[in-house]
Amino acid sequence: MLFMSTSPDVTGLNIRAVARPRRGLGIRSAPNLLTLLRICLAPFLVLAVIQRHFGLAFALFLTAALTDAMDGLLARWLRQRTQLGQYLDPVADKLLLSSLFVVLTRMGILEPRIAVVVFGRDIGMLLTAYILYSTSNLRDFRPSLLGKANSFSQVVTIGIVLLYQINPDPWVASARTAMLDATIFFTVVSGFHYAWVASQRIGLVAESSERTASRGGR
Repeated sequence: MLFMSTSPDVTGLNIRAVARPRRGLGIRSAPNLLTLLRICLAPFLVLAVIQRHFGLAFALFLTAALTDAMDGLLARWLRQRTQLGQYLDPVADKLLLSSLFVVLTRMGILEPRIAVVVFGRDIGMLLTAYILYSTSNLRDFRPSLLGKANSFSQVVTIGIVLLYQINPDPWVASARTAMLDATIFFTVVSGFHYAWVASQRIGLVAESSERTASRGGR
C-alpha cells in the first residue's frame, strides 16, 4: 500500500515472519475491492495527466491514496487479510506509481534520472526475488522499514509534482525539489539494503543446505 501497508511488497524482503492471511474471503473482501478500485483509477489518472488536466489528476491521485489507506485499516479492523490481497495490493501500487513516473518523464515534467533510478531499483529487486523464489524455499518478501519509507517518498513526490502543475508557488517548488531528492536517496539506500538482506538470506539457505548434505552423508 502507498501509505499504510500491511501486505508484502513484491519488491521487499524481511527476515521476520508474520501470521498467515485468511484464504476464504478472496476478491469479495472490502480491502480487495478498494484495491481493485485503485487499479481502475490508474488509467483515468494517467489519461488526465496526458491531457494536462492536472486538477483532475491531483484529485484522482488523492482518491487513490485514500483507498490505499482505507484498505489497510479495513484489513486490520475486519481481519480480512487475504492471500490475494497480499499480492494484489503491491501490484496496484506499482502499476499506479510506475505509470505516473513514465508519463511524467515522457512529458518532460520529471527528469529522466528519477525514472531510471526508480525503475532500476524495482527491476533489480524483482529479479532477485524471482531468483530466490526459484532456487530456494523462501517465500517471505515483506517490505523493510526503508522500503516503506521509499514507497512513501514516491507517493508524496508524485502528489507534490502534480500539485506544482496546479499551484507553482515557491513553497510548492521547494517541497518538489526536496521530495525529488528524498526519493532518489531512499530509492538508492533501500536498494542497497535489499541487496544486503538478500545476500544474508542466500547465505542462510546455503548454510542450511550444507548442513543437510553433511547429515545425509553420515
